[in-house]
Amino acid sequence: MIEPASNVDPRKVSAVLDEARLRQQAIGARLRQMFDEVVNEPVPDEFLDILRKADKRSSENG
Repeated sequence: MIEPASNVDPRKVSAVLDEARLRQQAIGARLRQMFDEVVNEPVPDEFLDILRKADKRSSENG
């Protein structure tokens, strides 16, 4: 079992943990923003054509 160091200042540990939480929150917010941007991008016409052709073949085959 790992024993905690007795000479570590709990305030410094708390400050480091607070900083890590803030960094994680910032990363999470940026990832959500990027995801929203991607979701709201228009679908390229070429891709829509491929999907239409696939749907047509699917309905023709049964």
